[in-house]
Formats: sequence, structure tokens, C-alpha cells
Amino acid sequence: YISTLQYVMESCAENHLPLMVLDRPNPHAHYVDGPVLKKEYASFVGMQPVPVVYGMTMGEYAEMLNGEGWLKDGVRCDLTVVPLKFWKHSDDYVLPVAPSPNLPNQAAIRLYPSLCFFEGTDVSLGRGTDYPFQCYGFPDNENGTFEFTPVSMPGKAKTPPQMGKKCKGELLHSYAMQHRPDKLQLEWLLKAYAAYPDTSKFFIPFFDKLSGNAVLQQQIRQGLSESEIRASWKADLDLFRKIRSKYLLYP
Repeated sequence: YISTLQYVMESCAENHLPLMVLDRPNPHAHYVDGPVLKKEYASFVGMQPVPVVYGMTMGEYAEMLNGEGWLKDGVRCDLTVVPLKFWKHSDDYVLPVAPSPNLPNQAAIRLYPSLCFFEGTDVSLGRGTDYPFQCYGFPDNENGTFEFTPVSMPGKAKTPPQMGKKCKGELLHSYAMQHRPDKLQLEWLLKAYAAYPDTSKFFIPFFDKLSGNAVLQQQIRQGLSESEIRASWKADLDLFRKIRSKYLLYP
């Protein structure tokens, strides 16, 4: 994780040890999108003022941590990045090994940034099914066409949300294989909120950590459209893109 990387860099700096990062492609390195994290919402799932999709490899991100003075107490790590050959940000890279038991295929990986928001809600995103991070749904969803029932899957999802309950929603596997994302899709989150029986129980506290702020939840509760929400990200994203551009190692 990039949060683990930060801890390793800080430990190396404190102990005067060099660090070598063997870079790897990021399947989401071709775009930048989402709200930029506010420091008061920093946690292990987001430690720095970067957007949900930051569009960088691990090596590029490490260079940014060092260069922007974002490590603890402003320390600098003796960093060497071993760069990739024959790769560029626009490449559609397929990971040769599943990065997580719940990210088993290219569809799940493509959908992950958008569907991960559901981790901060009462909605199932397919944990405990054959389609983790490839569907979403909840009981009593009158608009859903895809039915599934999450079950306990030790090693993958021991107690998944909505376990044992029949959920209705959308299966997005085919969509993801036909469309390579170039932005976050808020459509599914907004549709689920609008269809949820009791919106006061839709969000859980983890949502604000995932989004890196309290604003996105407020915007959804207020009924803002996707375009209105996206417009509110622009200034922060423009600033981040300028910072990011200093550390890009690849075309």
C-alpha cells in the first residue's frame, strides 16, 4: 500500500538507510479524479492530500512524498526508484496476479475506485459473492435487476455486508470489460442513495475517510447532481495535477 510505503520511507530516513523501490505499473495511472483528501480526514486508507485516483506509479508517488516534504517531520528518504521499461501512463495494463482476494479480475480492478465508496455505506458491493467489486445492491431495492445473496467466504469475506440477505442491484462486470474508465463513476452511488429505503441509514462513518472529506456525503444528501459534485473538485484537482507533473517518470 502507498501508506505502508510512507511508513517505510520514514523509517529508512530515521535510521539512515537507503530505500530502493522497484517500480510497477498502476492500472489506474492514466487518469486523475475524485475529491482531494483534507488532512483532518487522514488515515491509513488515505494519508496525503491526493485525490482518490492519483494516477501515479509507486515510484512516482514515492518521489512526490520526498519532494513535497510530506514525510513525518519533513524528513527525506535516500530513495532510488528503479524505473519501468517500455511502459507509459496510457497503457492498458492487466495485472498478472490478483492484488487482493476480492479483486480477482480486470473488471473488479477497473471498477474498484468507483465502487469502493460503497464500503462506507450499507450497500453490498459483492463481497461474499462471485462478483466482488463488480456489482452493488441491497435488500428492498425496487430498481435493481440483478439479484445476489452475500455469504460467508473465509479468506475473502467472513462477514460481508448484507450477509444472508437477498440483494437487488446492478451487475457491472460486462460494462467494466467494455469500458476502460477515465473518471470516477458517481452514477451508481447516486442511484443507490436515491433508491435506498431509509437514507438516514445509508452512510456509515467510514465514508468520510474513504472520500477524504465530509463534503461529498453532504453533497449527496443535498441532492447535488454528478456534474455539480465534479465541478466542486476542479480547483483542488488542478493544483494536484501541477504537483504530480513534477514527479512523473513516464510519458
